[in-house]
Amino acid sequence: MKQQNRAGDEPGLGSSAHAYERVVAAYPHGRFVLKLYVSGISPRSQRAIENLQKLCEQHLHGNYDLEIIDIYQRPMAAKREQIIAAPTLIKTMPLPVQRIIGDMSNSTRILTALGIVPSTNGK
Repeated sequence: MKQQNRAGDEPGLGSSAHAYERVVAAYPHGRFVLKLYVSGISPRSQRAIENLQKLCEQHLHGNYDLEIIDIYQRPMAAKREQIIAAPTLIKTMPLPVQRIIGDMSNSTRILTALGIVPSTNGK
């Protein structure tokens, strides 16, 4: 007997699998979806924002969506993502999901986590 999900779709696939497939299809290969969690307007948060924006413009050439989330203003978003330190960058697309904690000053580490081969002519 074949197992069907509630929607009556393919055997063994639940609605969350279909939702996942829709999300993946909505973001073309190579488009980066980034969320930077910061703690207010602290110097460390400001540095992280500036460093990440500069890195994205230099290496992603506008091919990204960056959302900056203040954990003081949106504590439930931070709790939902299990943010334990700020600043924290979460790359949700392309997969796999990656998390980076810090002021985003180590561009080689950030690029490696994003899956981009760092160029040898810059930091």
